[in-house]
Parts: sequence; C-alpha cells; structure tokens
Amino acid sequence: MATHKNWSRWRPQTLAVRGGQKRSEFQETAEALYLTSGYAYEGPEEAEARFKGAAGYTYTRYGNPTTSIFEERMALLEGAACGRATSSGMAAVTASLLCCLKAGDHIIVARALFGAIRYVVEEILARFGVSNTIVDGTDLAAWRAAVKPNTRILFFETPSNPTLEIVDIAGVSEIAHAAGALVIVDNAFASPVLQRPIQFGADVVVHSSTKYIDGQGRALGGVILCSEDFLKNHLQIFLRNTGPAISPFNAWLHLKSLETLQLRMREHCRNAETVANFLGEHRNVRRVFYPFLESHPQQNLAKAQMSGGGGVVTFVVAGGKNEAFRVANALKLIDVSNNLGDTKSLLTHPATTTHQRLTPEARVAAGVVDGMLRIAVGLEDAADLCDDLDQALSSI
Repeated sequence: MATHKNWSRWRPQTLAVRGGQKRSEFQETAEALYLTSGYAYEGPEEAEARFKGAAGYTYTRYGNPTTSIFEERMALLEGAACGRATSSGMAAVTASLLCCLKAGDHIIVARALFGAIRYVVEEILARFGVSNTIVDGTDLAAWRAAVKPNTRILFFETPSNPTLEIVDIAGVSEIAHAAGALVIVDNAFASPVLQRPIQFGADVVVHSSTKYIDGQGRALGGVILCSEDFLKNHLQIFLRNTGPAISPFNAWLHLKSLETLQLRMREHCRNAETVANFLGEHRNVRRVFYPFLESHPQQNLAKAQMSGGGGVVTFVVAGGKNEAFRVANALKLIDVSNNLGDTKSLLTHPATTTHQRLTPEARVAAGVVDGMLRIAVGLEDAADLCDDLDQALSSI
C-alpha cells in the first residue's frame, strides 16, 4: 500500500484530512476499513518473520491497518513520535500508568481529576503498592514539594473536569524531569486542535477519543501518544499482552472524524464562549468557569497554552443540589447526559455522576459543589442554547 513519508511539511488541517494515509491497490479515497481479526501468510517462513518483528500484521489485538492510520494521524496532530489506540479513554489512562509503574513507585496527581482516574490511582495502583500524593494542580510549589526519590509519574488533565482548572504544563514538566519522572497529560478536553502538551514538555498525552475526536457520541476509543522509547520500553509489550485494543470500526469512525475536528472545535469554542458570557450575567448563576473568561484566575496561562477555550462551561447555581436538579429538569433543548464532545449540548451534575465516587471531603477539595452543573456546549445555534438555559434558570 502506498504511503507518503514526508508529513512534516503539511499544516494541521491538511494532516487531519490526509495524515498517515495509505491506499490499497484499489486507490480508494476514503480510508479502507479492515474488519478482520487475523491475517494470512504466504507460508510459515513469513509467519515466523512477522512474529520476530518483520513488517506486517499478525493479529488485530496487536495491530490493524485501519487502526495504524488512526494512530499515525493522531501522532502527527499531537506532535508525537508515535501513538497507540485503545478501546476507551480509561483504557488509555490505565495502560499509560500500569505499563511503567511497579510496586514501591510513587505517583503525583492533580486533585481536579475525573472520578474514574482518581479510582485507578487511589484504589487500583495503591492495591499493587504504588503510593500517591494528590496536589493542587495549579500550585507549582505543591508539585515540587510532593516529589520523592521514588516518584515516577506526574499526571494531570488540563483543563480539568469539571472545574476547568489549568495546569502549567511547562512548569510541571520542568519539575518532573529534574526528578527523572515522566509527565502524562490528559488532553481530552482541549483536543490536539487547541493544545499540544508535548510542545510544552509533556512526555505522554492521553485522550478519550470518545469525546471530541469522535465528536458525535457514537463510539468508544482512546489514544496514547508518546516517544519511541516509551513505546518500546513500556507500552508496546503491555498492550500486546493485556489486550485493550480498539475495534477497527471505531478506529475508522474516529479517523474520519479527525477530518472535521478543527472545524468542529472552532464552533464548539465560539458557542461555549457565548454561553459562558450569558451565564456570567444571569441573576441565578453564582459563578462561571471557562478558561478564556476574564473572571478565570488562570486566563493568561490558558491563552498561553491553548488556542481556544474549549467546548465545556461549568457553572454554579444559587442554592444546592435541589436547585441544580430543578434547572436540569426544566431544560427543553439541552440533554441531561454525563458524556461530552457531542454535536448536541449535554448537561450533567458532576457531584452525583462523574464525581459521585469521591468522598464529600474529596469533592469539596476538588471544587465540586452541589450547585455545580457542567454543560458540554454543542453545535446548535448558541442563541437557542442561551434561551433554553434562561428559561431553565428562571425556574429557581
């Protein structure tokens, strides 16, 4: 199959459409979907050679032509040497941690973290002898103070879920590298269109491609972007033997969605900023979180790291859980859902959904209060979204 080798000369939108493109002898314009679990060989000699590392495929748990194009295109967009796709975002996060940690190691994570990731760090890793320290991700001094001789990984998401805190990627990377540790960044909220953590010093970037990369709420997936050394020394053998492989069909869906990612993210940001400004002026809203608002305490850092504020807006209504539920129940257009990154606007109550596993004390420490609502702003007309929010907020 023919392929172009010199991708470096092309700009991001061109890479999003053509990066990693490989065509079969049929010269198809849409990337081929290879729905196969196994592969045939010309003979046992070829099978032996491939199992010893020769180019080619042996089993879709190890690799698949469709998946390979998706992985290469994601690596090009993130500015990474290579990438590997997984069955979900949490599979990507878990694999990126488990592949290089062992009993006796130490990990530092930001406190503003998705609930399932907190569970992996505090429960699963701890069960196998990996200790952890949870810090205020916005405080570089806290990161520095938490480093121990056995610290191996510093992990955070930026912007964070759901409070949209911004972590200084370059600052944390400098601290980590001085201690011989790796930095892993969850970039799902920004996507490679708005932020490329590797250019600020991060070693590994993870995505839930279920979110903005798919962009239409259709299929699960995850991606790990990293260096050749990380892949060779840690990730590849872990993935091959534990099996969190993405379905080729899901990889194909996400690959095709990359073609419109930049266009969609531009509109998500435009709509989200409109919604954030509207909520900031509403009498029944006590606080609005959006990285590019002047009221955001880290607006300057957000603009230094990101080319847009993203598609998520979080706000706190007057009152607590009852008032937040009343607003959610009054919505006519916006759906109640814990997902994000869809073309449709989705609203959730983090304290009882994505962060319900945390103790009340941990939720407070993470800034997740009972009156908080998170809206993943979609691609509808922003005026209609504001009208819907206005009538719902008026119910309290």
